Amino acid sequence: MPWHTLCKVADCPPGACREVVAGDRIVALFNVDGELHALDGVCPHQGGPLGKGNLQGHVVTCPWHGWQFDVRNGEFQLRKSLVQPRLNLRTVDDVVQVEIV
Repeated sequence: MPWHTLCKVADCPPGACREVVAGDRIVALFNVDGELHALDGVCPHQGGPLGKGNLQGHVVTCPWHGWQFDVRNGEFQLRKSLVQPRLNLRTVDDVVQVEIV
């Protein structure tokens, strides 16, 4: 089954970020002004936990070494050609689900 439950919508309020395991993936879930976004939760630099980072606006900062990504599209802020993989989300009956393929 490609869709995995992450949490309830209320568990990730605006301005929040969370780290959630879905299947064999670590997912970083973000809420920017009521809009949910998901990225692969493992920072490409040295494997830091993006879901435990600091979210300011639409940019998350990895807590390990400060790499920053736009959570809306995955773009690394210093080099737009480096993109953290985005994951598809859906909400079903107030439950957030991610597509893992």
